[in-house]
Amino acid sequence: MTVYMIGAGPGDPDLITVKAVKILKQAEAVLYDSLANDVLLEYVPEDAELVYVGKRAGEHYRKQPEINELLIEYGKKYDKVVRLKGGDPFIFGRGGEEELALLKEGINVEFVSGINSAIGSATGIGLPLTHRAIATSLTLVTGHEDPQKTEKQVNWDYTADTIVVFMGVGLLKKYVPKILQYKSPDTPVAAIENGTLPNQKVILGTLADITEKKIKPPALIIIGEVVNIYKECEELRSKME
Repeated sequence: MTVYMIGAGPGDPDLITVKAVKILKQAEAVLYDSLANDVLLEYVPEDAELVYVGKRAGEHYRKQPEINELLIEYGKKYDKVVRLKGGDPFIFGRGGEEELALLKEGINVEFVSGINSAIGSATGIGLPLTHRAIATSLTLVTGHEDPQKTEKQVNWDYTADTIVVFMGVGLLKKYVPKILQYKSPDTPVAAIENGTLPNQKVILGTLADITEKKIKPPALIIIGEVVNIYKECEELRSKME
């Protein structure tokens, strides 16, 4: 019995790996997230069990302990179970928590990496997260920590040239003043809603005004001078049309 922890990529179903598709075609059960594109379920055999375990801020369908228990249940029931997760299982995907839960029950776990949503979304619009002489360091940070933690780890005293915030739209007004303690108000910011999907939207601003913009989740927040590179490239593209 094996549970395959598969990264579904940032949203565009074409960005899933060939290896992941091969495993999906053999799955006996699939437990899938809200951020995993439903189109990917078309690869799954018709007689396989499909279990939705999606969770988003304010709309948690399953709590993490419940998901762990379901994985254990199906992992013991079938030989090939897929846990289909948006992005990559190990970048704010709680893959480590699920791996530990399964291994403690003697259930084998294998992993198939997926294109992380920060990389996929930024690259998809031509926004380089690093750029020689402008950005040589990158920080990925979650906008939502475990509420059961007794001590918070996100202190926002980051000196990285580029900061990418996952799941941070709802708390942007709380976080920006803290970031402003370390970065200029003129620092450019880009928000990418529904990255890599047809309804993708890019919203530009600065640390001084980004909280005034209308940004809807799911969205990534990218902070740093690399946003100006993106803007320059967009201007050049417009001249080519």
